[in-house]
Amino acid sequence: MIVFHFARDLEIFGYIDAGTTLRGGWALSARWIAGTFIVLSGISFVLAHGADMRWQAWARRVFQITLAAALVSVATYIAFPDRFVYFGILHLIAVSSILGVVLLHLPGLVLLVLAGLILLMQSTVPDLFHTPWLAWTGLSTSIRPSLDFLPLVPWFSGFVAGMAAAKLIPLAKLDVRGAPRTLIASMSWPGRHSLAVYLLHQPLLLGSIWLFTKLPAW
Repeated sequence: MIVFHFARDLEIFGYIDAGTTLRGGWALSARWIAGTFIVLSGISFVLAHGADMRWQAWARRVFQITLAAALVSVATYIAFPDRFVYFGILHLIAVSSILGVVLLHLPGLVLLVLAGLILLMQSTVPDLFHTPWLAWTGLSTSIRPSLDFLPLVPWFSGFVAGMAAAKLIPLAKLDVRGAPRTLIASMSWPGRHSLAVYLLHQPLLLGSIWLFTKLPAW
């Protein structure tokens, strides 16, 4: 994700050709990265709440993600008003976390079938809405340009597939006995603070590139 966004930022500053990250392997990697995030979110949702719904922790997490999504929308609206993020990956994860409560106790095979049906909806169900206000559903003919747009259909299928995977696949704990504690801590830190990493890496990258542009030419 950080490598991809670094390349996108180089586009913004004109260091690589415009549209580079929208073509070829870059475009495929963007979808792969987003899909991985969403599937892992579904897996984490079941691991956190599958045995016993932890309502307080769930509400706190949904609030944090929703607030972060709102900050992304505001920041991108200020910087890119014509392409601001109105329903990006954080918006999707927040809504998915709410819808996931309804699906939490469904069997894994049912969730897997449901994920497939959601994935097929984009090509089999005609456009139901004709207003940009419902573009986030993925079933609208009116879609505003956006720097990051992941509508419920078909991307919610990844979250549901992650839930199914958590129920169908034995997720044994990795045996890390004997590994240095510092190594374990350094490898696990990004996962424990994934939201902070997501929010902070772009300002740091953009700021670093901007500072580089201010350096005198040698």
